[in-house]
Amino acid sequence: MSTVSWTTEVDRGLCMGSGMCAGIAPELYGLDDEDRAKPLRHRIPPDERALDAADSCPAAAILVREGDELIGPRP
Repeated sequence: MSTVSWTTEVDRGLCMGSGMCAGIAPELYGLDDEDRAKPLRHRIPPDERALDAADSCPAAAILVREGDELIGPRP
């Protein structure tokens, strides 16, 4: 059993509310009452959809980390 987990966050100062993240990974991201993205859970099991959402964010507002290492968005 793996104990690896990722953390995900949204920089609200950068978020422009495109909704791409919620469309790609609705189990991981949603929009709040100001139409800004928010993670539905801060700590998640490794999930490629979190990286896809971070990569697709037009404002690069989604950050995914494994421990202290930033793994998303990918270069």
